[in-house]
Amino acid sequence: MENGAVYNETTEPQAPRRRPFGCTLRNLWGWRLGVKVAQTILSFVAVVCEEIVEDCITCSGLYFFEFISCSAFLLCLLILCVYCTDLYGSLGKDKVQKL
Repeated sequence: MENGAVYNETTEPQAPRRRPFGCTLRNLWGWRLGVKVAQTILSFVAVVCEEIVEDCITCSGLYFFEFISCSAFLLCLLILCVYCTDLYGSLGKDKVQKL
């Protein structure tokens, strides 16, 4: 039993270590990552600024701005979640582009 060539540390390949929450920057990196983060932050700031307004004379424009800024924030957050997690690999490149 002195021959160590017969026995390996394990007989099954080890799975690669996963990062917390599956976070990866493999699919979105460089200037694209910075632009998406900036879009998310700015759309969140727009939502907060809209919520600060207490009184308005004609509120239809404010409601439209609220809808657009909230939608932009949620979509930017969704894009970041898809591209920066393992969900991108699970769905596949074709399905993500269709989405």
